Amino acid sequence: MKRITTTPRNNWQSAVEELGFGFHTTDVPYWDESVYYEMEMDEILLIEKATAELWELCLGAVQHVIDNGLYEKFGIPDWIVPQVEKSWTEDHPAIYGRFDLCYKNGQVKLLEFNADTPTSLYEAGIVQWFWLQDFAKNNDQFNSIHEKLIAYWKYLQNYLNPGTLHFSCLKETLEDLTNTEYMRDCAIQAGLDTKLVFIDDIGWDDDTKQFLDLENQPIQNIFKLYPWEWLLKDAFGQQIPEDSNRAFWIEPAWKMILSNKAILPILWELYPDCPYLLPAYFEEGKLADYVKKPIFSREGANIDLVMKNLSLQKTEGIYGAEGFIYQELFTLPNFSGHYPVIGSWIIGQEPAGMGIREADNLVTDNLSRFVPHLIK
Repeated sequence: MKRITTTPRNNWQSAVEELGFGFHTTDVPYWDESVYYEMEMDEILLIEKATAELWELCLGAVQHVIDNGLYEKFGIPDWIVPQVEKSWTEDHPAIYGRFDLCYKNGQVKLLEFNADTPTSLYEAGIVQWFWLQDFAKNNDQFNSIHEKLIAYWKYLQNYLNPGTLHFSCLKETLEDLTNTEYMRDCAIQAGLDTKLVFIDDIGWDDDTKQFLDLENQPIQNIFKLYPWEWLLKDAFGQQIPEDSNRAFWIEPAWKMILSNKAILPILWELYPDCPYLLPAYFEEGKLADYVKKPIFSREGANIDLVMKNLSLQKTEGIYGAEGFIYQELFTLPNFSGHYPVIGSWIIGQEPAGMGIREADNLVTDNLSRFVPHLIK
């Protein structure tokens, strides 16, 4: 794996904006094609293998949590547990997730799993692919995201309730809207009838016990780029168990187990011999060098990296009330002060590609950049 500096394409801003990528630059650059990562094929095959095996372990961990009723460790309230278990036993459809991996010295280690509302899908599936066509079209990329999304939406059509598939995110969130509309476009290409409704605009009919969109159309199926833990705190989210339509939510309720960092100690307890897992515990004091993580957190908030009882780096934020886990410290590789994390995608139960986000410190936060890759 090499980090290579290069010259961005002329008018690259226009090129990515034509793809519908409008958040390439905010206060700081987010899309960065002044560098790219060059990977060997054997490295890609290792990442692909790790992704497939980790997904299988995660499914086993969900069954373990359900069998043993470990919901309290995950901060999952009692009232939603029947929905979690029903969505699991009835095999409610899930479509994607992103493993955040550290690849260093020939080793792949799982840092966490973004299983419910992973973003950077559009950048990984579309934007970096078009960069490759302009920059080095004779090279390849670990990237079958687009094709697998369309194929899996076709497959999932048989699982969905009859009727429209709604797509939803919060208003005025350009990144979330771009990812949601990209996912919706893939569903359209798969032949599904779709409709956009913002989370803010979803209504509830107390007489019919149905969720409704702005045209008072009942919601039978809904893809949401909105975290389950937020949904459970919303008044209308607490009406999900009463829904007379029994709408399919994608990602389904059982994904709230995997999107929670409490899954990391569970995975370690179940599979301590897995080469891709780091030791992780609910209790402090079992590790000399560790990362303290809230079970719920986003964009690298409230993280504390500790080595020999000294804090290497600590981030602030609003998370932590629900509890923390402690994971063995395995620092990201250092490329002259740049630290890449690999986001490896699972789509339709299969590894599907990767994207790389790069930060200027050991914690990947909301100032990190998305950089493309190619296979040598």
